[in-house]
Amino acid sequence: MAAASTSETGAAVPRLALILIAAISILWGLNWPAMKFVVGELDPWTFRVFSVYGAGLTLLLIARLTREPMAVPRGLRGRLALISFFAITCWHMLTAYGLGFVGGGRAAIVAFTMPVWAMLLSVAFLGERLDLRRVLALACGMGGIGFLVGSDFYTLGSSPVGTFLILAAAMCWGIGTVGVKAFDWRIGAIALSGWMMVIGGLPILVFWLVTVAPPDLSRLDGTGLLALGYVIFVALVFCFTAFLRIVTLLPAGIAAISTLVIPVVGVISSAILLGETVGTGEITALVLVLFALALVLLRPARSVASPK
Repeated sequence: MAAASTSETGAAVPRLALILIAAISILWGLNWPAMKFVVGELDPWTFRVFSVYGAGLTLLLIARLTREPMAVPRGLRGRLALISFFAITCWHMLTAYGLGFVGGGRAAIVAFTMPVWAMLLSVAFLGERLDLRRVLALACGMGGIGFLVGSDFYTLGSSPVGTFLILAAAMCWGIGTVGVKAFDWRIGAIALSGWMMVIGGLPILVFWLVTVAPPDLSRLDGTGLLALGYVIFVALVFCFTAFLRIVTLLPAGIAAISTLVIPVVGVISSAILLGETVGTGEITALVLVLFALALVLLRPARSVASPK
């Protein structure tokens, strides 16, 4: 199921790959303050129903139009449902609630510990080797989390809650990543993502229909509506598709490394758009987490599965 990549030769990086890397670095980073705008005007359940199903149905439409294989083998449907619960249901709801407590920049830093958790889970469940490089990466990543949590505990309000919600979301993403990597799904990459969003969105949709009052869409002003459209069509549809294209143009390890600048953009854009402060703790955490991710991803990305 992994997208094909070029061989690791000394060939020049294609110009299209450079353009797409620059695009997803900026656009995925801007997704964090965009979500912060929407969560301020819509409750998390409504926000996620709109975004997950908007993106999921769009991806399935793209898969249909491009004639990708879409039929999930019967024996894999239960596994797909379980993996979708962790990767979609838990990830989207925990990040939505977490952003209600913690700034978008800090959330981006914590969320991008995702490959670290995928590394640990791949060792436990896929039998991958945990070498010194990966141990150092884990230590640096956890050190970054320590700086974030430490500063939150010394502030008034509920910031620690947001930090732990985003951290739990990152862990769930790791579970979903290892699950996706463990099986041969026998369907197209875009179709797999579309099915995961539609299936993983079902618990969100059911809870929303049963317990949430009809949303007051009048609260969603022009800025919020634009931000919601951004999350659906730019962050969840375009950026994912662009990343798949990058993987076809470059070795998987280089493609994975290209995402490391995303939390940097998340921090900077949140500071600019949301008026959040970037202090010593955030900068230290960012440096440690980026170093941790570089240690994990500079080698061929065997322990961290790219989205398929």
